[in-house]
Amino acid sequence: MSDPRVAAIPVQDCGEELIDIRASGLFLVDQRKQDSDGHFAHLRHGLIERLEHAQRLLPTEFRLLVVEGYRPPALQRAYFEEYATKLRRGNPDWSDSRVHEAASRYVSPPEIAPHSAGAAVDLTLAASDGQEVDMGTRMNASPEESDGACYTHANSISGAARAHRDTLCRVMSAAGFVNYPTEWWHFSYGDRYWALHTGQADAIYGPSDRT
Repeated sequence: MSDPRVAAIPVQDCGEELIDIRASGLFLVDQRKQDSDGHFAHLRHGLIERLEHAQRLLPTEFRLLVVEGYRPPALQRAYFEEYATKLRRGNPDWSDSRVHEAASRYVSPPEIAPHSAGAAVDLTLAASDGQEVDMGTRMNASPEESDGACYTHANSISGAARAHRDTLCRVMSAAGFVNYPTEWWHFSYGDRYWALHTGQADAIYGPSDRT
């Protein structure tokens, strides 16, 4: 996300509303990122349609477990600064630009964050009984904590975890999402990163303060 080509992508916001994904009843929705206003369970309408498609493509023994969607810009800024501060303390010789670049690999800078556009979803796979399956690391594990195993294509995870990640990536990609490769759980559509990755001239979703 620190790549200047991402920030250079213009936004032509299509104006789609943010909608509560819990209304469909199709997805399992985890409560670990729940906030008092229910922001976490909101996504742009276009993403919900694509999630429904991904759910239909899954083998019958799996369901999508959605953990976090929309994140207000102020919360995104707090997350970014918290992680950047942690990196500064652990690496006092790093320059501000190096801290910003390193922090951006794990937490998107607020000005381009796909979560703040309602254009990204953090999710995992669950078995038919609702229990999360082995994905190799916990969701939101940092590169430092996981020794890089949080990277989508890390080779340090078990065969079962690799198969589960491949299944998740396959159905999400078929539904039009792109994965952020340092976070196996993060997928987006319509944001600046998606536009760069797919060769689009513009992003169709930009940061939003509304629900």
